[in-house]
Amino acid sequence: MIDQTILTSFLRRINQRYLRLEQTTTPPLPTPQSGRQYLMYVHIPFCEILCPYCSFHRIPLHVPTAKAYFQALREEIKRYHELGFDFVDVYIGGGTPTVLPEELLATVQLIRSLYSIKQLSVETNPNHLRDDIMDILQECGVNRLSVGIQSFADHLLQEMDRYHKYGSGEEIKARLIAARNRFHTLNADMIFNLPHQTIASLLKDIAILKEVQVDQVTFYPLMTSKAAQQAMTEQMGQVTFKRERAYYRTIVAGLAPDYQPSSAWCFSRQETMIDEYIVDHPEYVGIGSGAFGYLNGRTYANTFSIPQYIAAVTAGGLGINAQRQYTRYQQLQYDFMMGLFGLSLAKSELEKKYGRGFARMLWKELLAMKWLGAIKEDEQYYHLTDKGMYYWVVMMREFFIGVNNFRDQMRNQLMG
Repeated sequence: MIDQTILTSFLRRINQRYLRLEQTTTPPLPTPQSGRQYLMYVHIPFCEILCPYCSFHRIPLHVPTAKAYFQALREEIKRYHELGFDFVDVYIGGGTPTVLPEELLATVQLIRSLYSIKQLSVETNPNHLRDDIMDILQECGVNRLSVGIQSFADHLLQEMDRYHKYGSGEEIKARLIAARNRFHTLNADMIFNLPHQTIASLLKDIAILKEVQVDQVTFYPLMTSKAAQQAMTEQMGQVTFKRERAYYRTIVAGLAPDYQPSSAWCFSRQETMIDEYIVDHPEYVGIGSGAFGYLNGRTYANTFSIPQYIAAVTAGGLGINAQRQYTRYQQLQYDFMMGLFGLSLAKSELEKKYGRGFARMLWKELLAMKWLGAIKEDEQYYHLTDKGMYYWVVMMREFFIGVNNFRDQMRNQLMG
């Protein structure tokens, strides 16, 4: 446990430095590199209910506001075409992207008319696994549908305020079965390390997933911001990481051999897109309020204010209102962490971008990870070990907690 505790403490200090974005009214315009194809992330911030554990940018659904938002979203999508970008993959997250299916369809049709889209992944919730919505998603050309399940345990669904909206574990299971074979990949988003979760309930979740035979399972560790942790403590119990490693080992062992790791926390029956698009797409554009982008060593963040976002895009601009330029060494650290999250990283990729001396720049990180037994290497690749997979879960957990804390800061500024 001590190595995980030390790693968590170290990563939190790093995040405080790296995730400090500067707000600006005149950010540099994102520019594409010639011939490069990117991923587009589209954020839909509306939800029918707000779950207490969630730290993402989301607000209660108000249909007139949501329709105005989708209209602005399509204007921003056009703007990146005017800037010369092309996109091969699209990931639409939230929030709940399927709250207004017809608006989603119009948005996807626009994206496909402008860009060289090959794969499209969309998030949804169990109550939207209805024939009418799934028909629209198929019309959109969705390759991968990711369903937010979190758990099949009724007592946990009740604590998360999901039972009354999405149904019991048995009802959610039935909806998943009905959705099978409608998309190339049906992914189930799950959470482990919830306060009142047990090994027994986790094993039951795994058994249900294997029975349903979803194509892919993404098991996220609980990774809430400080503000969400306070709300969770009041409603769901104390958050602790003491059991996290044991739960993770239970997941890896329980899903095998049916599901093999696609990343440190994503497990698949076939090759497909994964939730962590930043593994396969080191550079990406964020569309929509609260979306993040990463281009040419610079992180961008769009405004978290829905009215400000709509006004900025309607006036002919972009939604960006914060950014940070990283040093070459910081970019290398980022590429190393994100690349290895996908289980292996080609040395040639780092050498092409940073030159033959990249290993000397990373000597401290490589030494530490080898000492921990987290990575091994051959002539061509760095590979995560079994032990390293959990360390990378810790690193990504802390990275996203840092992002979630930034989201809290942006929301607090709006309320202030």
